[in-house]
Amino acid sequence: MSLPMVGVICCHWQIKDERYFHLASDQYVDAVRVGAGGFPLLIPALQDNLPISQLLGALDGLLFTGSPSNIEPYHYGGLPLDNDFNDPIRDATTLPLIRAAVAQGVPVLGICRGFQEMNVAFGGSLYQKVHEQPGMLDHRDIGNTADEKYCRIAHPIHFAEQGLLQQWTGQTYAMVNSLHHQGVQELASQLTVEATAPDGLIEAFSVMDAPSFSFAVQWHPEWRHQENPLSQAIFQAFGRACREHHATRHGLYPHGLEITP
Repeated sequence: MSLPMVGVICCHWQIKDERYFHLASDQYVDAVRVGAGGFPLLIPALQDNLPISQLLGALDGLLFTGSPSNIEPYHYGGLPLDNDFNDPIRDATTLPLIRAAVAQGVPVLGICRGFQEMNVAFGGSLYQKVHEQPGMLDHRDIGNTADEKYCRIAHPIHFAEQGLLQQWTGQTYAMVNSLHHQGVQELASQLTVEATAPDGLIEAFSVMDAPSFSFAVQWHPEWRHQENPLSQAIFQAFGRACREHHATRHGLYPHGLEITP
């Protein structure tokens, strides 16, 4: 069977000499290609110019990537922050795309910013500075290099009883990295908790009654994903859903046999 086509969401950043770039980290591309067994297609941040219906008809999955940028606070009723690094063009691209993809049964995986985007897209809100909330851990990254930041084990997460992570791994908890300063404050009513940090912060959720895989995590499973059993389980589950969608979209059984009446 041919590879499932998986869209990888790009950021829209201005770099150096005022040129704008559509960007996605190589780690996400590799996680889709190797971890999920799909072919990654970079999706530019085009706001209203993104042909959502046509795009979803051609894709077998969508990965909403992490990013140093934050969601514009007005999308969830938050106040603007001074010196905040936002990406409004990405917001205008991803928020309607998330809702449409889930509704149409296209498998969706959100990571870090993508996790926060999914919560906001369905009506949830965010803490803008988790580390300033009483009783909360400091979830920000520590280290000078990418390896130091992404490979540092920051804290455990506890899986929801009989939730997806428990089903995929057979475990009840895992250790994860942590590189975020924002996080879920109010979880959207359409979402269900799949994992929490020791301070109670939501670390993973799924979309209730979604027609296909609709899952998101706050940490970064894409980094060295082949060395981490939890990361492998997440991307393998996503890949299975993408292959199933591909088979359905092309009228095939998962093993490549044509479906006959």
